[in-house]
Amino acid sequence: MPPAIVVEPDLQQKLAILSQEAADEVADPPLTASIQRGITHATGFLYNAQRSAGGSIRLFKVLQTNACRYSCPYCFTSCAIRRRRTTFKPDELATTFVHLHRQRQAEGLFLSSGIVPDADATMERMLATVERLRLRAGFRGYIHLKLIPGARFEYIERAVALADRVSLNLEAPNPDRLRVLAPEKEFAEAMWQRLAWARQVIEQRRAAGLPAARSITTQFVVGAAGESDAELLHTVAYAQQTIQLGRSYFSAFHPIERSPFSDLPAEDPIRAARLYQAEAMLREYGFSVAELPFDEQGNLPRDCTPKQAWAVRHLHEPVEVNTASLQQLLRVPGIGPRSAARIIAVRRQQCLRNLDDLRRLGVNVNWAASFVLLDGRAALRQLSLWPAQR
Repeated sequence: MPPAIVVEPDLQQKLAILSQEAADEVADPPLTASIQRGITHATGFLYNAQRSAGGSIRLFKVLQTNACRYSCPYCFTSCAIRRRRTTFKPDELATTFVHLHRQRQAEGLFLSSGIVPDADATMERMLATVERLRLRAGFRGYIHLKLIPGARFEYIERAVALADRVSLNLEAPNPDRLRVLAPEKEFAEAMWQRLAWARQVIEQRRAAGLPAARSITTQFVVGAAGESDAELLHTVAYAQQTIQLGRSYFSAFHPIERSPFSDLPAEDPIRAARLYQAEAMLREYGFSVAELPFDEQGNLPRDCTPKQAWAVRHLHEPVEVNTASLQQLLRVPGIGPRSAARIIAVRRQQCLRNLDDLRRLGVNVNWAASFVLLDGRAALRQLSLWPAQR
């Protein structure tokens, strides 16, 4: 557990409300491949976010306000739900974060917000908070800033200039599904267009040698609108191709008491984990959406990873790890980008002959053994624990 957060007494109540509600929506992918560890790693409102290059960073995730003009039936900030509302002033929130940072409790900030009274006013408050940190307090560390649907271009431009990462939650894969989740929001102009603007500004600032956000991300709510995995992943792939979307996050729906969706069943968190795995196949492993192992309903298997299911269907001949290309290695279950790079580096100096050689390079040999050759010989096959290999 992190140490207790100490701030000025008059801010304690706001902090307790806004930071805990922000923690409730954390949707980081699993720290490991173990599904049992879940998909949320929030401890209160300080949590360890995984860095793309490895390791983690302790983030303070907080809402500028938990008030919202929208009545999205799945969301805890919905104006249709009776709850206590409060708002941080920019100076209050900046002062709170500076205190946490100086006490070494938080390394970076993840700032989100409900939307009230409108998109521009909300973004103006959030940007004012970040400007106080960057320009007054001299904070040069990590800031992830949410973009607000419908905000004007100049606010998107300023956010890209100030933050290390910007994101906007699409929530649904298309307008039809969004009408179920957030009937008052507009998909193409208010949401997708803002992500496209962010990409445009990033490219312009980089070309001019100016600082800009390093990446753009989004998040989807999974299981409340009847969407299939294929719908979600087609949208992800299109965003990767057109606006160079960095990461996609998947939040398994869980009903909120007194909300319009309170009677809907919670989504299986394993489904969200499979979506994370499939998204990585698109982003890091060179797969296309057409290659993903969807069933007739457009959903991924739950009893094994999508990469394992693909391999059972398509890897009828084992892959010789001593001669395979990077692309071939990345298609083998248990071999990821890092272990594939290590295999290619090590085999220049020596021949890989047994599973222990692969294990030392970071390969999950229990998954890989059935699909590889080691110096022309099949690896010792172990009894599989996942049904698709039986």
